[in-house]
Amino acid sequence: MRVLLDEQLPRQLARHLSVHDVRTVQQEGWAGLTNGELLSRAAQAGFEVFLTGDQNLEYQQDLARSRLGVIVLVAPSNALEDLLPLIGSVLAALPTIGPGQVMRVSA
Repeated sequence: MRVLLDEQLPRQLARHLSVHDVRTVQQEGWAGLTNGELLSRAAQAGFEVFLTGDQNLEYQQDLARSRLGVIVLVAPSNALEDLLPLIGSVLAALPTIGPGQVMRVSA
């Protein structure tokens, strides 16, 4: 599965999801894009899931029409040590999420 990590998430998170093809917004050269443009480019580039810590994204974008599934990480902060406990749930969610779906993953 092709997964795009949002720019506010630590890049080191990708290695903990290594069973999937994970790229960061920075690696794609998309840092600083608005959410709408970022989601559009990600879908056009063949990404299937957008992994973010932005808990407001689903209220700011019409994700139901998106070709991407979105997983929102809910943690005390975006620090790696706060996100690592969520990895098991993220790995379990990835095969089940479909286009236009939003899943919130928390501890």
